[in-house]
Amino acid sequence: MPTFETLSVTLQDHIATVRLNRPEKANAMNTAMWQEIRQAFDWVDATPEARVAVLQAEGKYFTAGIDLQMMMGLGAHVADDCEGRMREKLRRLILDLQDTLTSLERCRKPVLAAIHGGCIGGGIDLITCADMRYASSDASFTIKEIDIGMVADVGTLQRLPKLIGQGITRELAYTGRVFGAEEAQQIGLVNRVFPTREALYAGVQEIAASIAAKSPLSIRGTKEMLNYARDHSVADSLNYIATWNAAMLQSQDLMQAMTAHMAKKTPSFKD
Repeated sequence: MPTFETLSVTLQDHIATVRLNRPEKANAMNTAMWQEIRQAFDWVDATPEARVAVLQAEGKYFTAGIDLQMMMGLGAHVADDCEGRMREKLRRLILDLQDTLTSLERCRKPVLAAIHGGCIGGGIDLITCADMRYASSDASFTIKEIDIGMVADVGTLQRLPKLIGQGITRELAYTGRVFGAEEAQQIGLVNRVFPTREALYAGVQEIAASIAAKSPLSIRGTKEMLNYARDHSVADSLNYIATWNAAMLQSQDLMQAMTAHMAKKTPSFKD
């Protein structure tokens, strides 16, 4: 089991739980956390026993977003006596931060975000990379970047419109207003709202367990197809699934599921 400075990770019953663990700093995403999020989800992807992941957080806040001390230190990090090279370093740094969050999408296993308290700025970028999002009734959200004089640059403006549409995304991005869990469900950002944090965790664990009980190969393929279809035409996506199933359909999982179904038993699958 990997150990981290800013995260805690557990694996039980095929469910990997990744917790943001800087509660004293409102889980602000510092340099270490950015790197460790990618490491954690690369580990989930590479670990056969982990069939599904849950992302949650310790403390009062889900996350306050990017650590402002990290932001203020960027100048020194990319400093160079050549203006062009300094700009190139900054671009590469932004691309690296983007890649950290993309690791949730790149992970072949479904990622369920369980959100409580404040989810601010970079937290929106983070949760839009998850497969599904669930919230407790005390959750609140804001695209905060506009209030610190910058353009959100690690995924919100690219992913959020595909989840909730252009109009409401633009309103939230231009105003930076805070919205609660009920509105988040109404606009389609979260799938479901639970009355308490305890109910949220229990409910998400139940959903995760139901996913973990399915064919791991089929779940991984379904995520691959959904992500591909989001970014490609219907024709291209149909062509891809035909190729995928030509390669993957005749699996032990298919025979196991069909045999169990006919025998009215619960199938058991290889990781």
